[in-house]
Amino acid sequence: MDKQELAAFLRSRRERLQPSDVGLVTGSRRRTPGLRREEVAVLAHISTEYYVRLEQGRAPRPSAEVLAGIAGSLRLSAVESAHLHTLAGTAPLHHGRVRRDVRPSIVALVERLPQTAAIVLSATFEVLAWNALAVALMEDFGEQEPSERNLARKAFPPGSHPDVEAPPYGISDGAEFRQHVVRQLRSVRAEYPEDPSVVGLVEELRADNAEFARLWDRHDVPTTTVLSKTFDHPVVGPVTVDCDSLALVDRGQWLVLYTAPTGSPDADALALLGVLGVEGVRAG
Repeated sequence: MDKQELAAFLRSRRERLQPSDVGLVTGSRRRTPGLRREEVAVLAHISTEYYVRLEQGRAPRPSAEVLAGIAGSLRLSAVESAHLHTLAGTAPLHHGRVRRDVRPSIVALVERLPQTAAIVLSATFEVLAWNALAVALMEDFGEQEPSERNLARKAFPPGSHPDVEAPPYGISDGAEFRQHVVRQLRSVRAEYPEDPSVVGLVEELRADNAEFARLWDRHDVPTTTVLSKTFDHPVVGPVTVDCDSLALVDRGQWLVLYTAPTGSPDADALALLGVLGVEGVRAG
């Protein structure tokens, strides 16, 4: 049970709700935004004292039934409810480390995929495997140290500001991607509490990038992912692709596929990148 993270998450979810959101009358003497603690307790059918202690990080582990009541009173989504159970210690945790070894069959699949740029990401956004078209579309990951292949670091370089820093690979959804990175890392941080690389990455990004720290303090968790993405490529120009992320559940990894509809200008651009290859892209 991560008492402090649980307390912060509960406060953040309570403060985003208005009384009218849960069928209560809004009074005229509210000094702070959101629901009152006693209102959450009444809706969850638990004592106010116990809920206050939860938000103060002083309460013992709540039961699954209590957590279900709190999730309902705070109108949590299914993903937020699962995150609540993870923080409270009533969901399975990973007591090892994030897996970085990719199954050979997945590596072979990535290399064989036709007209598809494909990468495999670890739970902490490290690019673990890639094919030639991904190199032509994004960059040559093979020339980088493993720590430099981390897309979270690329999204939040030290000291950058989102209004002036170009998103990685000129992607059109830079702001959404940054939010996705922070939300995903928050879930991973809760699921892998004993992995120093996860804790270290989060602390590094919080210390080095003010935008990451601001988004982290919102305590948001993953939502639906973007289904399309536009890369502003230096040689072939903008390329809009469908983006599909397939979970490799046994290792906590993601297979990310970038494709374009057959016969579209974007498919032609991908085909051209495939012909040019990384050397042709560099020459361009």
